[in-house]
Amino acid sequence: MNDKIRLIARLDIKGENLIKGIHLEGLRVIGSPLEYAKRYYEQGVDEIIFMDSVASLYGRNSLIEIIKQTTKDVFVPIIVGGGIRSHTDAVRVLRAGADKVAINTAAIKNPELITEIANSFGRQCMVLSVEAKKINTNSWEAYTDNGREPTGIDVISWIKEATKRGAGEILITSIDKDGTYKGFENDLLRSITKEVSVPVIASGGMGKMTDLLEAYKSGCDGLAMASVLHYKKTTINEIRQYILKQGIQTRNYV
Repeated sequence: MNDKIRLIARLDIKGENLIKGIHLEGLRVIGSPLEYAKRYYEQGVDEIIFMDSVASLYGRNSLIEIIKQTTKDVFVPIIVGGGIRSHTDAVRVLRAGADKVAINTAAIKNPELITEIANSFGRQCMVLSVEAKKINTNSWEAYTDNGREPTGIDVISWIKEATKRGAGEILITSIDKDGTYKGFENDLLRSITKEVSVPVIASGGMGKMTDLLEAYKSGCDGLAMASVLHYKKTTINEIRQYILKQGIQTRNYV
């Protein structure tokens, strides 16, 4: 377990809009991703994830301009995912200002892409994005295309393979918990962190402060939050103060 936890804002994007859904469905427009990214940066967020939620439908990532604009005013590490299908796509996103690329669908279709990106830019740049849906008590299936397509692949086995191929970080999104405010999928997080030594970011389910503590105890290095921030149920400042009171350090890049 890391001795510091990263507080991460997740921004799901459709076109030029910040959107949010429940179980990765029923997407609702929230506002301008640039404005929200700047707000979270000013609040002291440690990292920001931009996820193009419809990239798989159109076969492209449309975040290049958003990234370029964001990095003029926001100076924390940025992870970009959605529609990155090749080494060339990764280069474009990184040149636009991203620090890491998160790859799901393309990694499953072509696992060698993981190694190619890790070798070119370093393992720390290659984030494996996994959308997980619970099958039974201790089993989760990996999904692609923003939670639309089942793969029949076991999440834990896939993550172990991907880290061997060069993935330097895992972004794990629980489809079951996404947007529900019911807490992170801690059984899954514990199963992952027991098997791999790379940093793990939990995404999907943050509702109350104690949810953060449970995810941290599950071995996560980063906690990604969306609805709870977008709808102003809490702020990065409030979360940080709570975490510090629990004796847990946070990694503040500001």
